[in-house]
Amino acid sequence: MSGADPTRRGGSDGAPPSPPLSRADMRRRRSRSIAIAVSLAVMVLIFYAVTIVKLGPQVLVRPI
Repeated sequence: MSGADPTRRGGSDGAPPSPPLSRADMRRRRSRSIAIAVSLAVMVLIFYAVTIVKLGPQVLVRPI
């Protein structure tokens, strides 16, 4: 999908291509993608913090 035009939708499964996305649609798509990325990053940080808390503080103080 390296040569795909991000402003056009459809057409790959035999369906007629959709009209190009407007600037507002592209902005909404980008905002939604950023929100999903931020949500995922927050969830990863929460899982990491919970794991460290459950293991206890001594897990960080150990001989290597």
